[in-house]
Amino acid sequence: MGIFESITGILTDSLGPFGPLIAMGTLGIVLVLVTIPIMIKQAQDPLEKLKKASNNGQINAGKSKDRLRAKSRNEKLDKYSTFLEPQDEKQLSQIRLTLMQAGYRDRDAVRYFHFAQFALGIGFLLCGVFYFVVFVSSEESTTMDTLLYILGPGGAGYMIPKYWVTKRLQQRQQEIEEGFPDSLDMMLTCVEAGQSLDQSIVRVASEIKASYPALAEEFEIVSQQMKAGKDKSNVLGDMGERCGVQDISSFVTVLIQSQTFGTSIGDALRVYAGEMRDKRVMRAEEKANKLPTKMTLATMMLTVPPLLIILVGPSILGIMELFTMAGQ
Repeated sequence: MGIFESITGILTDSLGPFGPLIAMGTLGIVLVLVTIPIMIKQAQDPLEKLKKASNNGQINAGKSKDRLRAKSRNEKLDKYSTFLEPQDEKQLSQIRLTLMQAGYRDRDAVRYFHFAQFALGIGFLLCGVFYFVVFVSSEESTTMDTLLYILGPGGAGYMIPKYWVTKRLQQRQQEIEEGFPDSLDMMLTCVEAGQSLDQSIVRVASEIKASYPALAEEFEIVSQQMKAGKDKSNVLGDMGERCGVQDISSFVTVLIQSQTFGTSIGDALRVYAGEMRDKRVMRAEEKANKLPTKMTLATMMLTVPPLLIILVGPSILGIMELFTMAGQ
């Protein structure tokens, strides 16, 4: 008991009232980090190998495709799928869609995302503990300081992947919105020149790849899926869902309706391309109209304080001198 009490006293003096709790948490994190590589590299049981071999031999041709898809995933992450994937199917679908809209199409993207959150959270938490123990810890440290220096970096590390994905999604959607009117004009030109919709999509994807790679990637996916024999309506609908941009969704709806009712695709593209050009002009005018307000705010912040100092400063100095003379 004497040794335990002495250790507890040392931890309390170094880390504050929550010293023992912080030490136990740090020890648990270290044990988890040490155990994970051991479990990943653990040799497979021979009986499990025999079971897998027998099951693979019994799989029919229809299920072989699913097996091939499963092999494209990271088998090491399969062991921790319970921890690295939300159990709620709706939440899992939403996270997968968000990552897809941000440009991360890997089958294990959700697992990598949650793994990055846990890894960065634990790493920053350990860095916070180290920084607090070495540079901040003292007898004057309060419980609030302890929580701020330790839990703050951990929370920041946990939120970094989410912030990165959100920022990447916004940049990608902005790039698609900026390049979409030009791609529509090019697609209209190709259709009017006698090319089919499939050929025009391939041509547009190759032409805008240097300027708008995100939009070109989406058109390439559409062309590949069409070549694979997938239904055109489903392909276009998937494109609208992947992009997450209202203009793309409206464009997809126009093409699907044109295909359903048998109207001319060229006429539909011409009308919609004109609308997109008008919308781009409206966006530019909106940004231009916001500039005077922003400039006014910046001008006030940069000019009013110096002007007040120039006008009021001499009066304040004079009053201070009067008080000084009165005090003498």
